[in-house]
Amino acid sequence: MSVFDDLKTPKFKGEAPTPSQKIPDGLWGKCPSCGEIIQTKLLKEALSVCTECNHHLRISALERISLLSDGGFLPYADNIFSNDPLKFDDQKPYKDRLEQSKKNLKMNDAFLSGKASLEGMPYHLGVFEFKFMGGSMGVVVGEKIARVFEGALADRLPAVIVSASGGARMQEGILSLMQMAKTSALIQSMREQGLPYISVLTDPTTGGVAASFAMLGDVILAEPNALIGFAGPRVIEQTIRQKLPAGFQRSEFLLTHGFLDRVVHRKNLAHEVAECFRRLGNRCRFKK
Repeated sequence: MSVFDDLKTPKFKGEAPTPSQKIPDGLWGKCPSCGEIIQTKLLKEALSVCTECNHHLRISALERISLLSDGGFLPYADNIFSNDPLKFDDQKPYKDRLEQSKKNLKMNDAFLSGKASLEGMPYHLGVFEFKFMGGSMGVVVGEKIARVFEGALADRLPAVIVSASGGARMQEGILSLMQMAKTSALIQSMREQGLPYISVLTDPTTGGVAASFAMLGDVILAEPNALIGFAGPRVIEQTIRQKLPAGFQRSEFLLTHGFLDRVVHRKNLAHEVAECFRRLGNRCRFKK
């Protein structure tokens, strides 16, 4: 069959990759951890988890929503977008970067918010899209996160935020840092009303996001081997001039030191979140 004539045989595990090796677009995926070549179909069936080393590859916000909902997702606050409040200009103007990201991802910013249901229980869900400027949090992302909590408070339902972010968006300066306080204040309102907030940390969750709402969940779950922390390990090592422990700022290390409640495999994540609803949602109105 001529359609396969130009395809190169993927490497077997253990072979060193060569510079000339080329993977046909759309047919194969490569694990960034162990280098294993996996058929895209099989990778998708495995929820983008490497079948050889169990590495959790990054997935899109839409894939995450599909994973954490029964099938329906009613988005809101999707008509707001940044207007470059500080008129930030560097080698590539901020406005141009925004427009390029909007065009490529068909999103107005790095966050999707809406109402979903999981195992028959309605809740409010917010998910970061890391491919949109590194999932950075500016004014728009902060506002959409706030609306997730406001919706949960109005409907007396749980809130779930799935984080995948490099932190606050530097191009919006102090305005982006203000979102840390804004979102944290609403979490306090959730606690006063006895409504559960579940924070799900994925790779990576860093900077101002990790330093605010991401680490303030009533229950904090994380995917295996996710990078979680404020500053990166290299910056910390250069600052304190000491070698960090193995696995520092990875999910398992943080679990051992009490920063997380559980590290959860992606295939079990939806059920784990639903179980949190059942155990903590005694003050919620789950009836539609």
